[in-house]
Amino acid sequence: MNEKAMGNFSELVQKRRSVRKFTDEEIKAEDLQTILRAALMSPTSKGTRAWHFVVVDDKDLLEKMSLCRPMGSQFIAGAKVAVVVLGDREVTDAWCEDASIAAVTMQYQAADLGLGSCWCQIRNRFMENGEPSDNVLRFLLRYPENLTAECVIGIGYPAIERKPQDEDKLKWENVHVGAFPQEVE
Repeated sequence: MNEKAMGNFSELVQKRRSVRKFTDEEIKAEDLQTILRAALMSPTSKGTRAWHFVVVDDKDLLEKMSLCRPMGSQFIAGAKVAVVVLGDREVTDAWCEDASIAAVTMQYQAADLGLGSCWCQIRNRFMENGEPSDNVLRFLLRYPENLTAECVIGIGYPAIERKPQDEDKLKWENVHVGAFPQEVE
């Protein structure tokens, strides 16, 4: 077992935080394979497994990918690896949900291995000229029209340490048992 592995899932959930600054340390091939294995095991609607993953570790390509949005994507340039999470719209109408589940699964697996990650939203994001961010990535990575990018997950060893989630800031008031309470007038 990796010495950085978490003790249990509850601890992992509390400690996993978005990381946008990474060191230059290379990711071990077996760790990357473990992350992708987790994604390939993630649940999908009706077992369709209609996602695809494009793994990018080329520094020049990562730099170009980091320009796919006017804001919020620049951290991709500093990642050691970026995984573009795609869904096939022709296979399932739940492609977005399936791709999202796979992406989050990768993030938790990365955290369990001592790696940092951050989600960069692509679907429904646009360049300043109105061009979809998905088109920018499609041009760079040459994926077919039936696939749409949900997100890019940047992965690397964290260059900064983040504090665990603060239990006192959990919004328990957003949890409703049975139904929303009726408003009293």
